[in-house]
Amino acid sequence: MKYYSTNGKAPLASLETAVVQGLAPDRGLYMPERIDRLPADFFQSMGEMTFHEVACRVASAYFGEDIAEKELREMVCDTLSFPIPLVRVREDIYSLELFHGPTLAFKDVGARFMARMLKHFNQETEVHVLVATSGDTGSAVANGFLGVKGIRVHVLYPKGKVSRIQECQFTTLGRNITALEVDGNFDDCQALVKSAFMDGELNSRLRLTSANSINVARLLPQSFYYFWALAQLHHLGIRENVVVCVPSGNFGNICSGLFAKRMGLPVSRFIAANNANTVFFDYLRSSRYEPRPSIPTLANAMDVGDPSNFARILELYGHSHSAICADISGCVSTDQQIAETMRQCYEETGYMLDPHGACGYRALTQGIREGETGIFLETAHPAKFLQVVNERVPAAKVTIPERLAAFMKGHKQTVPMSRDFADFKEYLLTLSK
Repeated sequence: MKYYSTNGKAPLASLETAVVQGLAPDRGLYMPERIDRLPADFFQSMGEMTFHEVACRVASAYFGEDIAEKELREMVCDTLSFPIPLVRVREDIYSLELFHGPTLAFKDVGARFMARMLKHFNQETEVHVLVATSGDTGSAVANGFLGVKGIRVHVLYPKGKVSRIQECQFTTLGRNITALEVDGNFDDCQALVKSAFMDGELNSRLRLTSANSINVARLLPQSFYYFWALAQLHHLGIRENVVVCVPSGNFGNICSGLFAKRMGLPVSRFIAANNANTVFFDYLRSSRYEPRPSIPTLANAMDVGDPSNFARILELYGHSHSAICADISGCVSTDQQIAETMRQCYEETGYMLDPHGACGYRALTQGIREGETGIFLETAHPAKFLQVVNERVPAAKVTIPERLAAFMKGHKQTVPMSRDFADFKEYLLTLSK
């Protein structure tokens, strides 16, 4: 399988090149040259398959031409060492709980898979992984790569704009993980990472790659759990009129769902749930894409003003606004609506949402139609946003799981960093000496 750049000015790349480089030389995002539809018999039998069987079949469609079947199966099974259950919240709505992994967030899937794939391709040269985070990406990537020989991870995060628990998950690890506390917002962090990839001097002296969803090894494996969600519905006898709602920030998560749909997954449509950062929602309404500075909200991992994966969505739909709107609708939630949804859902159903899941649940309750079955992605454990949850829904009395508590006992280790690329470049160059 070859991979092309969304900017169309870079040569075709192998899977290894796309994974190790992360970003194409022309600053575009890599896309597979084709997306194969899976056969009808797979979907007919999916409801009787295990999670590993489903995921291995999808992984083979993506990577089977480049990685031997035995090695690919080992990557998948080692990555997916935790359950991803579909939980009924009300009669027509289910939560896909993506928070049962090591860092209690959906990004454990992509981060763990990428760590194993990068190790597969990188046997000799030290690789520096650059990752910008608005919350859960940093912890998932840091823990996914922790202790992996030959790989050093540098997590850039906006100072004062992630929850304390999230921060502890990547600032207390040490070893091959370095946290950089950037005096700016997530978009500044992402801009620093992208600029590093385009700097000739840096790339001549260091082998750089990214673990954000701009990297295909992070993005594509997230398709696994969309197939598993539908497989669980099929097991319940539900096979038609399924709508999936995805809390969306950098749009990697929903993009992987759209890849799944292109592969034949029977999802009728998607809903992109936004917080107050409405650049994609505004695009759906106006056909104009106008990036802007991000706005801090209760759902901080979705605080993105210029989502990178929008370029991939345009590619998937041939830059057709009408085609995108046919498959994706949008919904916006204010902080007040997020808080009200968390409280109302708990009071009515006993189910506790995190702020991001609340955006998804609210968008689904607003947008589901008669005869449809809805799935929303619960992307993180509520305890990762303990103060927000307990202040808005005190009756829930959410406590910190032991896995999270263990992170909070560690010593914070960070490198202060400005939003000036010259400072970040200087930091990276010191690593090459």
